[in-house]
Amino acid sequence: MGAVASRPMLEREYEVAALLAAARDGAAGAGSVVAVSGEAGIGKSRLIEELRAKLPPTHRLLVGYCDDLATRRTLGPFRDLVGHVGRELSEAMQPGVDRGTVLAALQSELAWAQRPTVLVVEDVHWADDATLDALQFLVRRVARLPAVLVLTYRDDELTRDHPLHEVLAQASTAERGHHLALRRLSRDAVRELSRDRPVDADHVFAVTAGNPFFVSEVLAAEGDRTVPQTIVDAVLTRLRRLDPSVRADVEQLSVVPSALERWLIDGLVPGGISSLAPAEECGVLTVSPDAVGFRHELTRRAIADSLAAARRIELNGAVLAALVDHGGVDLARLTHHASEAGDVDAIVRFGPEAAREAAGAGAHREAAAQYRLVLAHNDRFPPGEQVELLESYAVECYVLGDSQIAVDIEESAVSLRRALGDQGSLGSSLRWLSRMHWWNGDGRHAESAALEAIEVSERSGDRRMLAMALSNQSQLFSVAYDSVRSIEVGRRAAEIAREAGDHAVLAHALTNIGMSELTLGDAGGQATLDAALDVALSAGETEHALRAYIGIASALLDDFRLPEARERLAAGIELADRSEQVAYLRFLTLERARLNLHLGDWEGVGRDSAVAIQSAQAPVRWGALMPLGRMGVRRGDPGAGRLLEEAWELAVQMDEVQRLGPIAAGRAEAAWLRGDLAGIPELTERTYAEARELGSVAYEGELASWLVKAGRPVTPTPGDHPYALLAGGRWRDAAAVWDASGARYEHALALIEGDDREDLSTALEELYGMDARPLARLVRHRLRELGVTRLPRGPSKSTRDNVAGLTERQSEVLRLLGRGLTNAEIADELVVSRRTVETHVAAILTKLGVHTRREAVARAAGRIR
Repeated sequence: MGAVASRPMLEREYEVAALLAAARDGAAGAGSVVAVSGEAGIGKSRLIEELRAKLPPTHRLLVGYCDDLATRRTLGPFRDLVGHVGRELSEAMQPGVDRGTVLAALQSELAWAQRPTVLVVEDVHWADDATLDALQFLVRRVARLPAVLVLTYRDDELTRDHPLHEVLAQASTAERGHHLALRRLSRDAVRELSRDRPVDADHVFAVTAGNPFFVSEVLAAEGDRTVPQTIVDAVLTRLRRLDPSVRADVEQLSVVPSALERWLIDGLVPGGISSLAPAEECGVLTVSPDAVGFRHELTRRAIADSLAAARRIELNGAVLAALVDHGGVDLARLTHHASEAGDVDAIVRFGPEAAREAAGAGAHREAAAQYRLVLAHNDRFPPGEQVELLESYAVECYVLGDSQIAVDIEESAVSLRRALGDQGSLGSSLRWLSRMHWWNGDGRHAESAALEAIEVSERSGDRRMLAMALSNQSQLFSVAYDSVRSIEVGRRAAEIAREAGDHAVLAHALTNIGMSELTLGDAGGQATLDAALDVALSAGETEHALRAYIGIASALLDDFRLPEARERLAAGIELADRSEQVAYLRFLTLERARLNLHLGDWEGVGRDSAVAIQSAQAPVRWGALMPLGRMGVRRGDPGAGRLLEEAWELAVQMDEVQRLGPIAAGRAEAAWLRGDLAGIPELTERTYAEARELGSVAYEGELASWLVKAGRPVTPTPGDHPYALLAGGRWRDAAAVWDASGARYEHALALIEGDDREDLSTALEELYGMDARPLARLVRHRLRELGVTRLPRGPSKSTRDNVAGLTERQSEVLRLLGRGLTNAEIADELVVSRRTVETHVAAILTKLGVHTRREAVARAAGRIR
């Protein structure tokens, strides 16, 4: 057994060395996050044990576990640390402690410079939402801590919409993020392990496919020369060697999907821990002074799955009784075993509180699971409690993005409130239903529920509820670009909110008004949005402040005021990050993806869109698909069309011009780049007409510019929006606006409208700098038509590999900036025009995220090859 247990680790030397190197860096204050992936049995946990054996004594290793419970333990892996960490974190793990306190305690615990920490969270594919939120919090901060965060997970258990993807996306783009993908044993390694065994090594490899745990189990099970055909056979072969009483004890423990505390062993095993020695000796169990567990989760599952259903029910009932008798146990554990035992009384007793506790900690998937479990027995609750449970469940589904389920459950809650004659709460329920319909992409039913919410609130006399209902309707009008009605209803909501002293609703209403004013071209909308932000910040209404930040940034991006948008986004993201408003952080990050699209920062687009590309919520997923699809078109990526088509389907479902406009323009751009001018009108005319009718200048102008390219006459778009200028033939004015704002792709798009060779060469340089190949090919063709024979080459592999994303020419300009040369001196040195140098300098500042030449030189030190 010794050789079998240790040999797989011989093929893990690189991974152990990588973790030890990360630990050394962490001790020096350069913390990192390491994601360790692989299938069940591949050796993730054994890798951690190997790390424990080799970690220097100056470090500490903390390990927490996520369990395969039907309803996950809230903050389970961090609660496992109690007794091994300081008082602050231990106290923060008590039920009912607010989320901010938990996160602050985690950060404080890992900031212990005198004892650098390696924090391992095992099996994060089973993590609850509160744990995933805490991990995102740590991922964003670990680079500044003397710590290493190690996350192990089974990559074969991740579905496309698994919430772990968001954590992994952040880890992959973290300042010091690493990924270790563990592989199976080779055929030669299995032969080596089988060398002294009376088995056919090739058959062992065929049965196990090189999975280290499977190999060890099969080899340990050989009682004769026959190799078990499955891992279950191997485990059960070993189990049958035990006496019936010990086997019964092991079966009892197998229904507990976590390590068993000593007190639980004493309550479940008649002979106590000493009677489990035979199971430990044969390699089924691992025993420590504090707890007992199975050598591997696959072992436990094999035994539990082999039990008859009646036997599993009986054994779960025994576990539930022991947990209830002991008291102070995680409610999630109680409801898991109550469900497995079919104990409805226990479900009704513990389920509602378990759901509320999970929701309060931000573990929304777990809360929804608990509510679902409880509501399967809703006849056990009085009607008033039923409706509260239904509405709470609907809200959790809404938060999770299960929009259709949320709508269905909330409609049931509304129907029950009607039956109860509960007019006071009906208005609130209808307002929630309106919001849920909108998230589900159903604007018509959202507006219908919004109207009834207003009517019910007016009849009930609840002024605060009326203000919120009105502001909800104003928001619906705003996102649909029905700006006139949005302002009218929003002002009424704001007036009532002021009278009622409700700062939250006031900020909400002012945000709607400001966004709608800007849509109509009223510059005063900026002041209204600033007022909304001030009201929210002064009142400590962080959520509404963040919504105002989103409104401000969105309006600035629509107008291509990109430097201002970058500043507001930075402030909003900092506030969302500090206050751990994860949903708003996601929205602000998606707005930054849109900013990066305009700046030509493809790496930034990919990084910022990754936080939401797996979302099930239509507006959120659209927000990731739009910049990714449009970036793909501009780069010539083969999958861009598919992304745009999915985004278009979502936009049609939501039926809002703010969704339809960018995708219609992206599809038109793709058609133009492939030479299909005739196809542009069909892709754009309907959305253009809607944007024009609603007075949406930004989308009207952009779509008009594509129709002009297709040879269709359009009515001039009012104002000086750069796309309106471009559509009206004032391409030099549009180019100047885009150049000043840093919109690099759009700047090049405007420059190619003329036949000036220098303009076209400047555009080509910019496009090469962004690796925008399709448009660059068109520009090269135009230059050749104009008789230009010496054309710059496209970006080389070294350019694409450049950490800052600079072209070779931009790197050369940056080096000359470092020597203190002026633009004119650089132009002379490189034999190019001064205007070309100015374009390069602007691109350098944008790519490095700085504002001055001096900052660019300082930022680039050590980055540029």
